[in-house]
Amino acid sequence: MFNSKNKTDMQPEKTSAGNGTTLIGAGTTLKGDIHSNSDLRIDGTIVGNIHSTAKVVVGANGAVEGDITGLQADVIGKVAGNIKVKDLLQLRGDCTVNGNIYAGKLQVEPSATFNGQCHMGGAATPVLEASQRNGKAEKEAILQ
Repeated sequence: MFNSKNKTDMQPEKTSAGNGTTLIGAGTTLKGDIHSNSDLRIDGTIVGNIHSTAKVVVGANGAVEGDITGLQADVIGKVAGNIKVKDLLQLRGDCTVNGNIYAGKLQVEPSATFNGQCHMGGAATPVLEASQRNGKAEKEAILQ
């Protein structure tokens, strides 16, 4: 009666690298660029660019004012900036994206709003590779 098959619901989701998900909670505002090697979920507001080697999720109450670069992205909230993902980009629910998209694959729900240009597959590859090189150079400059 009280047993649940979903006992792991409270545990952070693990990525293939074994890292947990980083959460930017509702009511939190961060100003500045974020560099992450693990999944990132944004339910607050980010004013700055996001560079991730994993998945970036912008929750229903989340907002990003800057560019997002990552392996995958799932947008349910608001993004004012370009989105560059190597694999799958999902625009879900009542999300709003104002900026250009560069993605290997794109999935858009009918209720999503997108204003910008879309570059997919081979057309997106050179831009994504340049973004990854620039992100590594920026990270190395910050660490020095």
